Amino acid sequence: MIFLKPHHNRIYLLALLGLFWFANPLWSQDSETIDKKLARYFKEYTTFKNEGKIDKALDILDEARTLSESSLNEKGIIDTYLRFALLNLQRGDRDNAEFFLARASKLLESYKSYPSGEGYYKYVNARLLYSSDLNFQAIKSLEDAKTLSNDRNLLNNMLLLEGLIFMSIEDYEKAEVSFNSLIVNTDDIEKAYLTARAHLGLADLYIRTENYEESIKNGLSAMALAKANNFSTELLQASEYLARANELRQNYKLALEYKESIVQIKDSIFTLDKVKAETNKADKLAMDEAKTELNRQDERIAALSESANRSEITAILTSAFLTIISLLAVSLYRNNQIKLKTNDLLQTKNKELQAARDAAVQAMEAKTNFLSTVSHELRTPLYAVTGLTHLLLEENPSANQKEHLKSLKFSGDYLLNFINDILQINKIDADKLEPSSIDFYLKKILSEVIDSLQQSAKENKTKIILDYDDEIPQHLMSDPLKLSQIFINLIGNSIKFTKNGEVTMIAKLVEKEEEHVTIYFEVKDTGIGISHEQQQHIFDSFEQGSIQINREYGGTGLGLTIVKSLLGLFDSEIQLRSQEGKGSSFFFELVLKSKDSIVDDIPFEMEQKEYDLNGLHVLVVEDNKINQVITKKMLNKRGVSCDIAENGLEAIDHANRNQYDGILMDIHMPGISGVEATIEIRKFDRETPIIALTAISLDDSLETFYAAGCNDVVTKPFKPEVFYQKLGENFFEHKQKKSAS
Repeated sequence: MIFLKPHHNRIYLLALLGLFWFANPLWSQDSETIDKKLARYFKEYTTFKNEGKIDKALDILDEARTLSESSLNEKGIIDTYLRFALLNLQRGDRDNAEFFLARASKLLESYKSYPSGEGYYKYVNARLLYSSDLNFQAIKSLEDAKTLSNDRNLLNNMLLLEGLIFMSIEDYEKAEVSFNSLIVNTDDIEKAYLTARAHLGLADLYIRTENYEESIKNGLSAMALAKANNFSTELLQASEYLARANELRQNYKLALEYKESIVQIKDSIFTLDKVKAETNKADKLAMDEAKTELNRQDERIAALSESANRSEITAILTSAFLTIISLLAVSLYRNNQIKLKTNDLLQTKNKELQAARDAAVQAMEAKTNFLSTVSHELRTPLYAVTGLTHLLLEENPSANQKEHLKSLKFSGDYLLNFINDILQINKIDADKLEPSSIDFYLKKILSEVIDSLQQSAKENKTKIILDYDDEIPQHLMSDPLKLSQIFINLIGNSIKFTKNGEVTMIAKLVEKEEEHVTIYFEVKDTGIGISHEQQQHIFDSFEQGSIQINREYGGTGLGLTIVKSLLGLFDSEIQLRSQEGKGSSFFFELVLKSKDSIVDDIPFEMEQKEYDLNGLHVLVVEDNKINQVITKKMLNKRGVSCDIAENGLEAIDHANRNQYDGILMDIHMPGISGVEATIEIRKFDRETPIIALTAISLDDSLETFYAAGCNDVVTKPFKPEVFYQKLGENFFEHKQKKSAS
């Protein structure tokens, strides 16, 4: 297609001005009258367009173009071309839309002082980009358009397009804001149409976000407006959304009714003759415009030939050269468009990935919060079960009662271990665990683990063997607590599945390089073994090989999952060799730091002491009545007297008025929490030891408790021996030091 250069367009239009000065009576009209007539044409065009009467809208635009060209109204010509482009885009005819948009662009280049026309051009261009899924480029074009025009109707249409773009990139929050803003619009041209489109946007949005009630409500509002104003396309869309929303709400009868109405609406507005007529008319108008432009070019060339004006011929040759350059530029532009589209797709995918990541993080946070809440709710009554069981066992029950109480204690301990296992996996998944680095003696850790499991081994008539390499340095740096958990789970698992056999714990030095040592660990047994098929899933949560194994041997199926997760913290990986009926072997390597310079006779940990707690007077802060009774009885059994505070405010008051050897502070209470109460007490008493009693996981809250002023922490439900040990270490020793000074 050939376009005149911008200054040639100006020359041609000035020539026409002289030609039509006397010949055309329209020129005698002042520009204000023509502008009013064009405004009326455009208003009629908008009405026909919104009612789906495309052929009438095309006729009106053709009249507007004729008036604009005959009166040399450049603004009118630009506005008409832009509306032709928009109408063809609505019809789905991109070729004609791009043709008229290009014509408008050429005129805008020559007519520099028409910012509102440039704004409308940017809006139509944004519509074109949106139809090609170039959403972020469309948003940029809309942002440019907003700076060029303050026309209320155009700004409202921009707002509608923004909502549609946000829907396309699944930014539903911004889309909802855009659509809701349009529902209360005060547009003086398309108020009803824009409101209907906004309701349709919300109906679609709420289907996607599964809020079907709101979708139906907005669909009905859109349908009412469409029927009242003959918006045929919007009536069809409203019926489609209502059918979909009712189907998803399982209102199948209503959904069927709307689907039947969809067929009727389509039959009435999408007849073959109607579509053909609209297409032919649109193509004819585009062809007429192209022919008119070619005729203008031919007339200009003929005039130049007759005058034999060398400078003008040179200009044409230059124009031809520039046309070739323009074609090359178009080729480069198309390549650039492909790159931009690729970039646009990448940005869309990145946003989708970011949204998926955010959803995953939110799901993990919800899971963490849920498990934390559940564990607290389970631990509190479990404290009553284990505490009362302990007290009853110490009150010389009969043999029959003692058997039942031991069963009850076993069940309570099992449930507590199960809760701890689930929380352990959850903390690892949430990246809340990091291995510490403290000095420890590996052989001592392994020996203690084996000693703690000897009773279980005896019940299965199984022997535990420790094969320890004495070349392993005595002083190592790592996290002995987490290593103990790994060995307890592995050895305990082997014992459970081994009867009348052996379980061997092997620790061998592989390599020593400066301060780092590599140690090989293996736990092997002569138990039932694991089939090759079961080995593929044995480290999955709640997996024990088969239902029969679970029923026969019990357990939660979380032990090996915890081992695998904990070893991941040390950048190691558990491996398995097993043969069904012959036993299993779990092995891995760890790189640990060695401290050979440390003197060997330095003790690794304090030995536990027996404390005489008789005569201590403490404050128990606890809101649960049963827990109050249990804690008080456990204290009284060791000669410790106590006062009870039922909430944080009472605790502050008691601590301010009385002297205590220590305070047992529950953390979760109505009103102010135990942490807040501790902070207030520390404002006037920095000496009295405070032990936090909490039913939540220690790893989540230790820093908070210590920062508030607690001296130690005990997790409920606690073992009595641990409870009394903590009382001695904190309350008894503090009282002794105070007396000595």
